[in-house]
Amino acid sequence: MASFMKFSDLMKKRQTLSFEVYPPKTEKGMNNLPGMIRRLGELQPDYISCTYGAGGSNVGKNREVLREVEKVAVPVTHLTCIGQTKESVRRQLQAYLDQGVTHILALRGDIPYGQSGTGGEFSHATDLVAFIRKEFGTAFEIAVAGTPGGHVECSSLEADIMHLRQKQDLGADYIITQLCFDMDVFRRWHEAIRKAGITIPVDAGIMPVISKKSVINQCFSHNACPVPRDLALVLTQNWFDTDPEGNEIPGAREAFREEGIAYTVRLLEQYIAEGIDGIHLYTMDRSEDVREVLQRAGLR
Repeated sequence: MASFMKFSDLMKKRQTLSFEVYPPKTEKGMNNLPGMIRRLGELQPDYISCTYGAGGSNVGKNREVLREVEKVAVPVTHLTCIGQTKESVRRQLQAYLDQGVTHILALRGDIPYGQSGTGGEFSHATDLVAFIRKEFGTAFEIAVAGTPGGHVECSSLEADIMHLRQKQDLGADYIITQLCFDMDVFRRWHEAIRKAGITIPVDAGIMPVISKKSVINQCFSHNACPVPRDLALVLTQNWFDTDPEGNEIPGAREAFREEGIAYTVRLLEQYIAEGIDGIHLYTMDRSEDVREVLQRAGLR
């Protein structure tokens, strides 16, 4: 296993670049995993996070991904509250420690369809952060999620920021934001959390605009992510992929991809100009697209 500095030391380096990946769902995807991680590693990320299925549904694949990640960057595992007991979390955290994974993104997680709560002993990410610190002290560096547009289940942005302040006070080390394509929304949120006494670093979560379906799904399925007019125009002007008979329109997907990458590059430039602590790219496991975005933005 490669050796990397502690995240608290790494975060003194500004600005950081990091990626999110997820465990492939198919055998072919798992076979391609080492190559995909290696290509991301060539971009010299400071850390790579890996998603985690509700209740540990893909924890085996999660650990396999992390084993590949630790060859090229600091591995960060997601951990959710869904279906978790204190004992299951304690057991999983010890297994991560035994593997050498000491960085956690603590999340409540998305409530499964038809379920009214987390179905476990942890109701909120604050509960998870408090438990990790109580049981494991400073063994883990803990990231938490921030929502510039406000969490869909929170009564107000002010209340959402109060919960984020609680995560910091309970021991969170840094924040990774949910998607935010609207810089005006992000600036207001960033200023508000600092006024609320939240001082830990913020890494802005950005999904490259490559796939129309992915953008629509991520913005509206769980996140209620604000869509600014310039992104709406990219979607609207490239809406039709097929003609009325269902035949694919030649060049339509390529045109959307080109405009989407150009939009993503402009967004990255705005975040960097804002002085954000780090950029966290949601890769959707598309390493070559990420490489092109970073190269065109002049970041790699």
